[in-house]
Parts: sequence; structure tokens; C-alpha cells
Amino acid sequence: MAEKAQTPYLVLARKYRPRDFSALIGQEAMVQTLTNAFKSGRIHHAFILTGVRGVGKTTTARILARAFNYVGKDGASPTLDLSTPGEHCEAIIEGRHVDVLEMDAASNTGINDIREIIDSVKYGPVSAPYKVYIIDEVHMLSNQAFNGLLKTLEEPPPYVKFIFATTEIRKVPVTILSRCQRFDLRRVPAEQMTGYLGQLLEKESIEAEPEATSLIVRAGEGSVRDCLSLLDQAIAYAGGKVTAETVTGMLGLADRTRMLDLFEALMAGRIADALENLKDQYDLGADPETMIADLANLTHALTRMKLVPAASDDPALTPEERTRGADMAQKLNVRVLTRTWQILQSGLDEVTRAPNAIQAAEMVLVRLAHAADLPTPDELIRKIGSGESQATATPPVVPSAPPPAGPAGHTSRSGPSLAVSRAQPEFAPPAPETRPAPQKGADPRSFAELVVLASAKRDLIVKDALEASIRLVSFEPGRMEIGLVEGADRGIVQTLISRLKDWTGRNWIISVTNNLVEAPTLREQSQAERKAAEERAGQDPLVRAVLDTFPNAKIVNVRRLGQNPAIDPLPEADEQEED
Repeated sequence: MAEKAQTPYLVLARKYRPRDFSALIGQEAMVQTLTNAFKSGRIHHAFILTGVRGVGKTTTARILARAFNYVGKDGASPTLDLSTPGEHCEAIIEGRHVDVLEMDAASNTGINDIREIIDSVKYGPVSAPYKVYIIDEVHMLSNQAFNGLLKTLEEPPPYVKFIFATTEIRKVPVTILSRCQRFDLRRVPAEQMTGYLGQLLEKESIEAEPEATSLIVRAGEGSVRDCLSLLDQAIAYAGGKVTAETVTGMLGLADRTRMLDLFEALMAGRIADALENLKDQYDLGADPETMIADLANLTHALTRMKLVPAASDDPALTPEERTRGADMAQKLNVRVLTRTWQILQSGLDEVTRAPNAIQAAEMVLVRLAHAADLPTPDELIRKIGSGESQATATPPVVPSAPPPAGPAGHTSRSGPSLAVSRAQPEFAPPAPETRPAPQKGADPRSFAELVVLASAKRDLIVKDALEASIRLVSFEPGRMEIGLVEGADRGIVQTLISRLKDWTGRNWIISVTNNLVEAPTLREQSQAERKAAEERAGQDPLVRAVLDTFPNAKIVNVRRLGQNPAIDPLPEADEQEED
């Protein structure tokens, strides 16, 4: 006697695929818009659905095709109320209805494929009220194919509907987008996804730890299909109850509790403990690249908890991450967290490209542990000011006193940013030359007023020449004698004469001497003032102590106490030295 054939297993993503909008999760805004459109009879002829993988684009397209072609006991009537299956519903959901044509643009990219659609549009539907064309990954069509579709898409027959789906909306020509009603399908929020997976597990009579579900939700990144595929894999991998340990092993993830231990060791500068933790997790099968990425994710989560305490309620976090992580977030300085994030992002790229990933990961941890010991700029200033010979820092997980109020002036250099405040600044740069604004209708009475006039007239060419190309010999209203720097454009003299006549209403006499002129240009004066200010700053005992502490540091900018650099900056040098 022949054995009874077993029914093939249907994966969760297909078994629980939504058949109507009531089962579609995370897309409430789109459903509300479509509901109002169907009720009012304002149904567009072309739709484009965009979003990341697995959020329900193709499923939504099939549900829409079913809604267009709904034929119930009372006849044909487009509706979103699909609780009672209609005449064509089953065939449309299963993808075998003759009037609902699905095409994959990835394998049908050319104009000939689109020409078949254009030709078939001329003929009405066979049995359903509407002929529906669903084109998946529409962004992969060629330019010729898009152009061939334009006219038909703009003025299709009344019995034709188009539904496009794409993960790359920016690659779709604007001429196509302007003819479609666009819906952006969102990633499903972690809390909603967690509840959805819990319902499916209950239907399947499978136990799962909450932490295991959280791991799957986080790995799925808002994609329903990805989460269901991972859940299917976890069920098969576990062979019974789905635990956090099985999911961690299945995904090659690092243990979340061990990652908290690792992060805490790094922030405290305990590099030996951190390296041992890393090796233990690596020996258990954790991927080095994944561990560095997990540290970056943890840093991001702690930063959000620091700035937005309510972020600790995120359902994607484990219970220990919520409690222990929130405590760590309060103890860490935001500057330490942002520095940690930058090091991990740079390190992640290094681990990805390194021939030996675990060695690269260890070097990232070494760099991070030593950077965690570095004092913040305000801590360094306090220590130097208090007379300590060496700058040391308390591990950043220990709360520190709040930093002092921001000083009125500072000295910038090409290492960590420092703020230096002194009641009697010995190295303040000289006050810039006062340049009174010229009165309306009056001639400029000095060379400085002439520069101000050019700036007021927004003549950047003349202003730049006055500052950088002209050496002044003598000046009086209506007349001046100048010298030009080597290589300067001599045509600037005629340009200046013309501009001055327009601006002042009188003729100017400008003579150019061929003799060597020793007078510096305005720009050279500014550079000399800046250099002198930096030299005076370097002689200050406090600044000297900072430079001695960091041998490679250099002063690159000085500003006066109380000066607003955005309003009253010192003249910038053409070139600045940097490390």
C-alpha cells in the first residue's frame, strides 16, 4: 500500500503572508490613504510602492489587485473590505489570475518586454473588472523601456491599472514618478514586530525567550520577511524552545551580556580584561567584525539613553541592556561616547579589510582602551592649572565633576581642543585697525576707507587687489601713489580708476611707481600681526605647559578674550601649519 504523500512544509513568510490590509502590519498611513480613496471613488490608475526589502511591497500589490477586482454576491465593486473572499480573490493571491500580470523587471529589462505590455493593453480583461500589471523592481528597466511606457502610463484605458514596486526609488525617472501615486512603506517598528512574532509563535505552539525574539527583531532591521526567515531558521536550529543562546549561536553574534562587560572594561581602560573577553567570544564562534559592529551599536544605544532617557524602553534591547546600560550611560561623558563611536567606525572598516580579522579587532580595542583614558580638554586644563606635571585621567565610567563654564578666549591647536582663560591676557593680539565706513556721497579719506568702500560695493575683485596686490606709497582724496606686488595684474589700476569714478563721482589720479616699495600689503600686515600674536601666546606659561605636554602640538589660531570669531575674526593667513 502506497504511503500517503506528506504536505510540503510552507515557510512562515509564505504561510502568514497577508491576504488583506487588516493583516498588513506597520503601514497604517498607506492603508488609511487607500481606504479614503476607495470610499470616495478617487482611485488612481498607477501606483508605485517603495521601501526596503521584505516590508510588503509585492504583498501590497497583490492585495490592491484583489481590491480592484473584487466581485462579491452583489456584483463587481472595488473595495478594501476583503474579509469575505470574492470571485477572483484566491487566484489573484496565488498569482495565477489571467488578468493580473506580474513581471520581474530584473529579468525583463528591455523595450521589447515593455512593448508586449503596450500591445496587450489594447485588449480588455478576460474575466475580472480590471487588467492589473504588477512590475517588481521597476528601477531595473532600461531607459528605452521607461520611455516606451510613458504614454501608456499617462493615458491608459479605463480598465487598466499599473502597480510598480522598487527598493531603489531614486533610480526611477521623475517622468514615471510624476504619473504615479507613491507610497513609501516603512520599516516595521521593533515593538510592533516583537508583538507580531509573539502571535505567530503562539499559533505555531512554539516557546521562545523574550531575549531571543529581541535578537531576531534587531537582526531583521524592520523587514517582516527577514524576521520570519530568521525565526524559521531559529526554530529549526533550536529543535524545541527558541533561546537567546541558540539565536546567538545561529547568527554568529556575541553574547549581549559579555558585550556589556567588554564595553565596561574598555571604558575603564582594563585592556587585559577586554582582550580576554574578545578572545573567549571569538573561540565560541563570534565573528570579529560583528563584535566591533555590536560595540558600535551599543555605543549608539548608550548615547541615545544619555540624551533621551526614554530610549532605554526600546523593546529591541535586552532587560540587562535597559538597566545596566542606562546606568552606564549616565556615568559616561557625551564626548567620550562620540569619540568611542568614531574609533569603532574607523576600526570596523579596518577589520573588514584586514587579512586577519581577529588581530585587527584586538588592535581596535587597544586603541579604544587607551583613548578612553585620555582626559577631556577641560579636565586637562584643570590638571595643568593645578600644577600636575602629567595629565592623567580617571576612567570615564566614573562620574566626574561638571566641567567649568566655557572661557571667553581660547588657543586652538591641531591636537585636542583646549580652552585657556586668563584674567590678564599677556598674549592678546593687537586690536585690528578701525576702518570707519565711508559716508554716503563723500570720498574715501584713507586707504582703509577705500577697502571698506570696495567691500560695501561688493566688488570682490577690487577688494582682493587692494588687500593683496597693492603696496601704498601715498594717499589723499582723489589721488594716490602705489606699487604693485610681483606678478600682479597691472590692469587692476584702470579697473580701480573706473570704479572710483563710479563710486565717488569724480576722477582719480593713480600713479604706479616702478621703484621698489618697502610698504607691506594689508594682507601681509595681517599675517605679521597673526604671527606675532601666536609667538606671544607661545610664551605664556600655561600655553607653554600645554605644548610641552603634547610635543607635536602647534598653535594655529589666537583670538582675543570676548571676541566672537564669526563677527570679528582675526585675518586668516593664506596657509596654516597643521600636524
